[in-house]
Amino acid sequence: MTAPATSSPTTTTPATTDDGPGQPGPRAAEDPFDKDVLPTPPGATGALLRSLLAPLRARVALTTLLLLLQQAAVQAGPLLVAYAIDRAVPAWRSDDHGPLAAAGVGYLLCALASGGLQYAFLIASAHVSQDVLLDLRGRIFRHAQALSLDFHERYTSGRLISRSTSDVEALRELLEEGLQELVSVVLSFLFISAMLLWLDLGLGAVAVASFVPLYLLVRLYQRRAGRVFTARSTAIAAVIVKFVETMNGIRPVRAFRREAVNEAGFRVLNHRHERRNGDALLEMARYVVGSRLVANAAVALIVLWGATRVADGSLELGVLAAAVLYLRRLYDPIDRLGMFLNSYQSAAASLEKIAGLLAQTPSVPEPSTPRELPAPRSDLPGREVVFDGVSFGYRTGGEVLPRFDLVLPAGQTVAVVGSTGAGKSTLAKLLARFYDPSAGRVLLDGVDLRELPMPELRRGVVMVTQEAFLFSGTVAENIAIGRPDASREDIERAAKAIGAHEFVSALPDGYDTDVRKRGGRISAGQRQLVAFARALLADPAVLILDEATSSLDVPGERAVQAAMTTVLRGRTAVVIAHRLSTVEIADRVLVMEHGRIVEDGTPAELVDGAGRFADLHRAWRDSLA
Repeated sequence: MTAPATSSPTTTTPATTDDGPGQPGPRAAEDPFDKDVLPTPPGATGALLRSLLAPLRARVALTTLLLLLQQAAVQAGPLLVAYAIDRAVPAWRSDDHGPLAAAGVGYLLCALASGGLQYAFLIASAHVSQDVLLDLRGRIFRHAQALSLDFHERYTSGRLISRSTSDVEALRELLEEGLQELVSVVLSFLFISAMLLWLDLGLGAVAVASFVPLYLLVRLYQRRAGRVFTARSTAIAAVIVKFVETMNGIRPVRAFRREAVNEAGFRVLNHRHERRNGDALLEMARYVVGSRLVANAAVALIVLWGATRVADGSLELGVLAAAVLYLRRLYDPIDRLGMFLNSYQSAAASLEKIAGLLAQTPSVPEPSTPRELPAPRSDLPGREVVFDGVSFGYRTGGEVLPRFDLVLPAGQTVAVVGSTGAGKSTLAKLLARFYDPSAGRVLLDGVDLRELPMPELRRGVVMVTQEAFLFSGTVAENIAIGRPDASREDIERAAKAIGAHEFVSALPDGYDTDVRKRGGRISAGQRQLVAFARALLADPAVLILDEATSSLDVPGERAVQAAMTTVLRGRTAVVIAHRLSTVEIADRVLVMEHGRIVEDGTPAELVDGAGRFADLHRAWRDSLA
């Protein structure tokens, strides 16, 4: 079933003035995809952290209990020292050795208990942190795969790698090292403040008063370091993006001798990262110096005042010794609190970026009320495709496809030709539902693609791209991607039908040969044959071939064209054609210009006409001559 030839755009209608939800107009300068930080909804970061810890409540409680007991064992030491000085030593002089022995044994038991509880805490907290990180990496990976194509075309793979590596690593440092420091400092503050006030109200009041300038220092550090660590995280992400981009494009880098240019660009980004690290260290140094100054001044004041009181008999020496020990135990972790704040600011910036990523929603969502496709007709191969009042524009630009209507009967092979940027691949992406139209509907046997569950849609519509991407793994595994439960016999049968069996059998391990990264072990034509075998095995009702032969040499093109004849048989097909030799196998040709279908007819009818396709065909014939 074919449409009559025409040289006018009878399949299109005037463009609608409604841009639709997917096209806000020209790209704005403040587009968040230009930056490393995606917009994060209020409360999303805290909600993410709570959701990560919620399944681990029991283990978090056990870890907290172990730390509480460990701190109790540690903080009992100065009390035993005070008891030994003020009670046990005078008793020893009176030949009563029991109190001093009890104090010594108690101190030893506290030390042993502290070490044992610290060990148990480290083991328990390590399990908690590793489970959190395992869950978080899995969420990032699953969510990145679920996000729509337009997201990945705007948000670079290097940034995704940075989210799942350096940002997750920052959170690991906080969970494994920083939280213990924070809890230890908080518990020490509460316990030691209470003990100092109980031992001597005056000394305790001076010690508590010294916490005010320390608190102000912490707040100042938090404000300044927050900006610094966000900038540092962005800087390392830029380094990763540059590295990934260069390694992925290593062939053109070597071919066009861009090593020096790339190195210069990488050096700029690397030095920027170095400066951001330096800024972070400088903020840390300011905090440490300020906190030590306050702590040492407070200890000196308390020792001097306590010594005068011991001399006049209003304070016991053991109480002063215990107070100084407590103060040292309180102020010593202040530096480590700075390290926690360091880890916290880095982790907070990283967690915000991860939360921003996880807050992104697919622009092509699953249907809320899914429908099933009607049963295929036994007398009619493939399925009917209808573009009903469809228009489309990308988020980053203007309208690409003005409003049009188009019907592709079931079982028909339609070739789409036109100049670069005419909208051919965009039409194919709408049919594959990589994007949703800004207006109108794309129907498959009368069912809107937006109403089909993704698994059913992917079984019914398959696209083979120009790149023919292969994953690391065996040839058999790559062919079976579209049907993972396929047997080896089914895989080999599909390869034989396509004409790939001979070259696959000649590989060192046959179908078990690892094709390596991006299929680099085999040629471009062989990769395309594997992609066709994959499509044939998946057995979709609708097949889209997006310039599947444009990157091949003549022998490779002939082999792939022979495979195309096999794979297109018995299904509806849309062939995006760059080379007009591909058009010869089509039942129908659509010629596109500036997003509009300007010609529609059989290849023979259009060749004999006086339109755009006839001009393209003559130019192609002349090039062969």
